[in-house]
Amino acid sequence: MSFAKWIGGALGWSFGGPIGAIIGLAIGSFVDNLTGDGTPLLGERQAGRRQDPYRQRRTQRPKTQSGDFEVSLLILASIVIKADGKQDQRELDFVRQQFANMYGKDRANKAFELFKRISKQDISTRQVCLQIKQMMDHASRLQLLHFLFGIAKADGLVTEDELRQIYTITGYLGISNRDYQSIKAMFYNSSDNAYKILEISKSVSDDEVKKAYRTMAKKYHPDRVGHLGKEHQEGAEAKFRQVQEAYEHIQKERGFK
Repeated sequence: MSFAKWIGGALGWSFGGPIGAIIGLAIGSFVDNLTGDGTPLLGERQAGRRQDPYRQRRTQRPKTQSGDFEVSLLILASIVIKADGKQDQRELDFVRQQFANMYGKDRANKAFELFKRISKQDISTRQVCLQIKQMMDHASRLQLLHFLFGIAKADGLVTEDELRQIYTITGYLGISNRDYQSIKAMFYNSSDNAYKILEISKSVSDDEVKKAYRTMAKKYHPDRVGHLGKEHQEGAEAKFRQVQEAYEHIQKERGFK
């Protein structure tokens, strides 16, 4: 599959709004108005005439496709990687490897080519995040945040600049501080990490611990991102396992079952 057809087939709502503008600049010379067989590039025959979904005020979010999540992730990853003023090769390798794990080598190579072109642009974090917030469900946005922490930690050190950038992204995405602290705790070692992951304090009762675990297990269950495809369900399992491990740690510490 050509680069142009891959882009056209992969994306839905992200062809509109600020993300659409970023992608348009990124693919540049790779894209013609038509593919070789005369089919419109965007994968929808009316794509050239459809309204910009970002500008529409809908009562329901459109279904997020795997490609929309993929492009959102690439753009936010480029923002985080540049937060400390440099692009560490280990962070770049992490992005490439994660895409290879999720999508396979061929698709990962195409995604990384797009990523390199996106990284050369000056991007409005606020505009991009507000589009994602409007168009993407909460569970998928949590998955994005988890990936961003993984990138920041890939070089072994999360800098203050990276933390500030991720925290800014979190706010623009409409993710609560409790969710931010929960996912952040999955990448740091401290005495109260297990409690932070479950979004509770050490002072709560055993019954409240059990209730928190049920709530978090539901929030982070891989089925919540099933609409993004099997590859993202597998990625979501990492968060889900960490919730289970946090609960088991507290169980052992407190001596209850």
